[in-house]
Amino acid sequence: MTSAYMNELEKWLRTHANTENAPSMEAYMKNHFPFLGIRNPERVALTKQFTKEHGFPKGEEAVRVAQELWRLPEREFHYTALLMLIQVRKTVPAEHIQALEQFVVTNSWWDSVDTIADHLIGYHLQRFPDLIPSYVEKWLASNNMWLQRTAILFQLKYKKKTDVPLLFHCISVMADSKEFFIRKAIGWALREYSKTDAAAVQSFVASTALSPLSVREALKVIDKKLAEN
Repeated sequence: MTSAYMNELEKWLRTHANTENAPSMEAYMKNHFPFLGIRNPERVALTKQFTKEHGFPKGEEAVRVAQELWRLPEREFHYTALLMLIQVRKTVPAEHIQALEQFVVTNSWWDSVDTIADHLIGYHLQRFPDLIPSYVEKWLASNNMWLQRTAILFQLKYKKKTDVPLLFHCISVMADSKEFFIRKAIGWALREYSKTDAAAVQSFVASTALSPLSVREALKVIDKKLAEN
């Protein structure tokens, strides 16, 4: 049974659906999800307008509303769910990691998984670092590509706080993956960390058997700087 708050929010967004926009938005996401046709800036503005009038759910209530939104088919509801989760990420308890895992493995595609990995799980594991060893190893061993991608990407914003041995371990475990989204994630994670320690990334890339895609992505920033000098 859905909450009255969620029902009102669903109704509000559906009234602003744009059938002209929907086909191109669906095509961009490889037709994995139906869309209402509400582009991102308008959706964010509509959500702000709604919460200004109806308030913003807090804590576990916000998580429940997000889960209800996640069960709806259209992708805009999923984006709105993630916005809600980001709003309450400072207050959720350690066990919230279990809910975040479920968001990763359902309605999975790069747009949602990357937001969860970076803005939600990455943030959560900084708050509760004791969770990192067991969960990261579980994700790597899961055979779920999206959990594996999360293990590689959750430290994207850590910069100098990056656990470098862990980052390199995650990449080494997944280095022989044939999955495009894993290879791309490896390159992305290394590229981001190269902004903090280019030498460490260069050394790791030189000593590790990575796909050409991963190497190309990993060295983009480094190669650009070399070309400029």
